[in-house]
Amino acid sequence: MTGTPGWAWLAAGCVIAGLLAVDLLVNRGQPGMRRAVLVSAAWVGAGVVFGIIIFWWQGGEAGQEYFAAYLIEKALSVDNIFVFALLFQAFAVPAAYQHRVLFAGVLGALALRACFIAAGVALLEQLSWAFYLFGAFLLVAALRMARGGVRVDPRHGLVLRGLRKVMPVTEEFDGPRFLTRRDGRLSATPLLAALIAIETTDVIFAADSIPAAFGVTTDMFIVLTSNAFAVLGLRALYFVLAGAMERFTYLTQGLAVMLAFIGVKMILAQVVHIPTVVSLGVIIVIIAVAVLLSVGKQRRQAAAAAATASAEMAAPSTTASASEMRRSHA
Repeated sequence: MTGTPGWAWLAAGCVIAGLLAVDLLVNRGQPGMRRAVLVSAAWVGAGVVFGIIIFWWQGGEAGQEYFAAYLIEKALSVDNIFVFALLFQAFAVPAAYQHRVLFAGVLGALALRACFIAAGVALLEQLSWAFYLFGAFLLVAALRMARGGVRVDPRHGLVLRGLRKVMPVTEEFDGPRFLTRRDGRLSATPLLAALIAIETTDVIFAADSIPAAFGVTTDMFIVLTSNAFAVLGLRALYFVLAGAMERFTYLTQGLAVMLAFIGVKMILAQVVHIPTVVSLGVIIVIIAVAVLLSVGKQRRQAAAAAATASAEMAAPSTTASASEMRRSHA
């Protein structure tokens, strides 16, 4: 573990808080596709700039660790988006309110992940065999992801049952409000239920992604900041990718391979040392191959659909030509 000076923590906290404030003030309401792409690119740029600062300040090894952890978290956050889209559909959240849920979800995710990371660092410091535990956990997570990943049934799951034990839950939305009053009683709206479901799902994903980040670095500062910058752009990325997630056919399998690689790396760390730059390269290759295979399959399906449509259009004209020939011979 490496020590990070207090001024660095303060500076990183101020940067993250400032970026969140700008995002809240500038990006109100549901963004269009063009603005969502620009904002998502800006968040990625901010994460890259912070990584360059890590390179300049702490050296190449630390910079490589940051970018490897950032790529892991960013790739896994893309998988989150598909689940978030299912949750919004299950709770019938209007598009106009989804950005509000996502912003609150990002704030909650940052706080929860900070607690997870602090607990993980403490565990690794106290128990030398915790690396093997994390590695085994990642292998199980990889197997679960290969079998289909996280499944949600929020409308009849623990989320609503637990929330209803605390307060009544209305069936109707009350604008963008998470809480409302019905018959003089404070009640939760479906928007709050959706937010709790998203936070619960993020905890499940964080249980996979944070051990994976520890697979490339044990520096709490790098793990926390890479997590933060990956999560910060999640709201804009959702509006870019939510409608196109079905195109990434092999993404889940690619993420499963990535988690399995990191899990094996952690288990064999005392026997085989894999340099950070090699880990970074493997992660990039796995993600790139998954995306390229998905794009290739999408193009093949589109070409097959176009060929089928052309054949169906040509069939009536062929039949008509044959009929005309028979009439002329008669």
